[in-house]
Amino acid sequence: MPAARSGLLFLWGTPRSRSTAFLRMMLERGDHEVYHEPFSSIVVQGHATVGDATATSHAELLKLLDERARDRRVFVKETTEYDYLGNGGEDIPATGSHTFIIRDPRSVIASHYAMNPDMVCAEVGYGHQAELARRVREVSGATPHVVEAETLIAAPAEVVRRYCEHAGIPFLASALSWQPGDHRVWSRTRPWHRDVAGSSGFTEPQRTYADTVDNHPKLAECYRCHLPHYEFLRGWAAR
Repeated sequence: MPAARSGLLFLWGTPRSRSTAFLRMMLERGDHEVYHEPFSSIVVQGHATVGDATATSHAELLKLLDERARDRRVFVKETTEYDYLGNGGEDIPATGSHTFIIRDPRSVIASHYAMNPDMVCAEVGYGHQAELARRVREVSGATPHVVEAETLIAAPAEVVRRYCEHAGIPFLASALSWQPGDHRVWSRTRPWHRDVAGSSGFTEPQRTYADTVDNHPKLAECYRCHLPHYEFLRGWAAR
């Protein structure tokens, strides 16, 4: 079922899920005002900027984004390492249109740990992501649209075309490729986005990691914890 039409469009993904590459495509479109991880900015630095305004709570941020989207299209990409629903973001599911992106937790966990060896299991994010998706379905009465990162890499035009149809926005084939380079929107977390900064489209960087869910006890336990949430969301993607 297509999403309810809204000028405010969210994409929720765990860290390392290819969500910033999707945001890069939305930047290339040029028809949305794009925000990169404003909810996590509230958690990390205590504030986030929306236009000329500054929010210092999740409730205030959501209100500013909703107001901003009344006369323009707004796209928000956010990661789910934090629990926004339980920290002032209770109205998130009822505001705007919500979509999700998932990636195999084997790849996500190894990549996340390589970036942040001090990570705690909850920060991998599938639990928060799945709970938010459930709440969105409860509020909207429809199953949210879920993108699989692996399929996005394999067939970007097909996946993005379906996404655009669901979101009620035009499909722009020209936005599937771009010039490599950094962007101000992700400056706060720049070290996490070197791959997408160096990319020119949806590609899979060739990475190997010394520590994986197969040889590291902490990562193996984290994988067991998050796998059910991932499989739940993957079931929705298959539909």
